[in-house]
Amino acid sequence: MNELQQLDHDVYLFLNNLGSETWDPFWLFITNKWYSIPLYFFLLILIYKKFGLKGTLYTLVTVALLITATDQLANVFKHGFERPRPCRQEGVMEQARFIAVRCGSFGYFSAHAASSMGLALFVGFLLKSRHKWLLPVLLIWAIMVGYSRIYIGVHYPGDVLTGMLIGGVIGLIMLYLHRFGYAKIFKEN
Repeated sequence: MNELQQLDHDVYLFLNNLGSETWDPFWLFITNKWYSIPLYFFLLILIYKKFGLKGTLYTLVTVALLITATDQLANVFKHGFERPRPCRQEGVMEQARFIAVRCGSFGYFSAHAASSMGLALFVGFLLKSRHKWLLPVLLIWAIMVGYSRIYIGVHYPGDVLTGMLIGGVIGLIMLYLHRFGYAKIFKEN
């Protein structure tokens, strides 16, 4: 276990120290969830075009459940494992670049990585029949969000990979539940 943690620390320091002041504003932009609002609005339009008003409202409820699930599960893990973030870890923080606005206490696992990957898989597969290009674009976006957490100094790679894995599973479960519920609610009326 210690070897795995050391590898996580070493990979974190390598990836984090690839950063430069030139790229800092870009990665701070990517990591800020509020700057993704135009993307969310664009996805909302695509969902509306496929499902109409009632189907869009149903989809928004499903997305809200997805985000709530990833967020709350991340909180359970963070307070269960109590793994310090790299920006609070002695022996690591002195060697890293920290450019985030703040540093929370615990970091395992990344809620940003989980919710972005869950949303990417959910929406990407949901709209795949009409927009084949969307899933790869959303996956690239989710990976960039995950990497941004390492770049700004608040998560280890293991935090991000675990978040992406758990978020991806939750996203696929919600996709299944959405399809099942949509067929029952809207096709049988």
